[in-house]
Amino acid sequence: MLKPEVLEALSAIVGRERCKTSKEDLLTYGYDACIYEYLPDVVIFPKSTRETADIMKTALAHQVFVTPRGAGSGLGAESLAKQGGIVICFSMMNRILEINRANRYAVVEPGVVIADLQKAVEGVGLFYPPDPGSAAVATMGGAVAMNAGGMRGVKYGVTRDYLLGLEMVLPSGEVMTTGTVTAKDVTGYDLTRLICGSEGTLALVTRITVRLLPRPKAKRTLQAVYDSIDRAGDTVSRIIEAGIIPATLELMDRMVIKALEESAHLGLPLDAEAILLIDVDGDPETVERQAALVAEFCKSQGAREVRVSSSEKENEQLWVARRSAFGAVARLRPSCLIEDATVPVSVLTATIKKVKEICARNQVQVAVLAHAGDGNLHPLMLFDQRNREELERVEKSMDEIVDYALSVGGTLSGEHGIGITKAKYLPKQLSPTSLRIMRAIKRTFDPQGILNPGSFLEKTQGNN
Repeated sequence: MLKPEVLEALSAIVGRERCKTSKEDLLTYGYDACIYEYLPDVVIFPKSTRETADIMKTALAHQVFVTPRGAGSGLGAESLAKQGGIVICFSMMNRILEINRANRYAVVEPGVVIADLQKAVEGVGLFYPPDPGSAAVATMGGAVAMNAGGMRGVKYGVTRDYLLGLEMVLPSGEVMTTGTVTAKDVTGYDLTRLICGSEGTLALVTRITVRLLPRPKAKRTLQAVYDSIDRAGDTVSRIIEAGIIPATLELMDRMVIKALEESAHLGLPLDAEAILLIDVDGDPETVERQAALVAEFCKSQGAREVRVSSSEKENEQLWVARRSAFGAVARLRPSCLIEDATVPVSVLTATIKKVKEICARNQVQVAVLAHAGDGNLHPLMLFDQRNREELERVEKSMDEIVDYALSVGGTLSGEHGIGITKAKYLPKQLSPTSLRIMRAIKRTFDPQGILNPGSFLEKTQGNN
């Protein structure tokens, strides 16, 4: 519970309308896309860097914890006030400040929704590639905090690959900028990339400069249907091995297909074991050639049917299924835990089989989505968290999936971060030295420890 004088000071900065303390408001900002809930003491909506800095200075003066939040679409409770205090929600800092065609960059505030930026730059012939499945609601600030990836990662990479510079408010309340708008910048340590993926533990990002590409002139979407998920997985690794780099290469298993069909009636084949959804983009001649090549490649690997779109409208129709998948599957049970362990593409098929074997052995219902082209698996484990025994079986399955992914050269997270759900696994991937250096960096930025306490680094403290 915050002292009345602290609330008064915060209200003086943003006004009472943007300083929320009602039970209904606190409940609304007490959860994200994870299964945990933590109530803040107050939710504040700044509209400027100056207001953000003043909030931070007030919090520091009164030793109140602060947690930044975007749209709350994260999967690991990263944006929740795990030890109470202030949640700073950046949804009102949502302006696209500049789109520079000559130098191909854009400057945005953290609350800009990713899909809105994509649409705006595409309107002037440019392209912002990172495309999380939640792009219609997720914000640019959240994407920077989590180093979000998404569908196009196989060809274009993740958020970090498109950052030119940041403006941020430090836990001290000081404002710092990093990077430039130039195509190249090798001056000093790369603090821009350090902040990206730091899960809101080092600074509050208030302005983001991103690199843009020319918009691809053409795109084709292919939907390949398989009677064997193994053949679908093998197709992925063999496409990559053959040197073909699609813009996207997504996999949906039978349970996902069934859930989508039951919720959206898209005409998907209910008897299929897996569907691959593949985009190729670039110059029109290249796209036509690659689409034909990929279609033939899928057929040669056992696809019983390959549908190739013939227009931009048809591209979007095919993607409706994939973008609806999380929601369609999540409605099957009261709770859903989404993993995002990532493995080398060459072991994708073996890993999918292992995930299914682990969940079957532990009697856990699982659906498998994957950004298959970059080996990023999304097992969706379905359960009822009110059932303690079932939750324990889910946690055991997670433990085993993580151990397997790491044993084949994989990583804990491909795009969703660590949060508190996977913090206990960090020492399995990172050495004690790496963790010690990370904690030293955290202390340098935040010596008072008031920014996003209870984060992944603190959760691992007892293990090292």
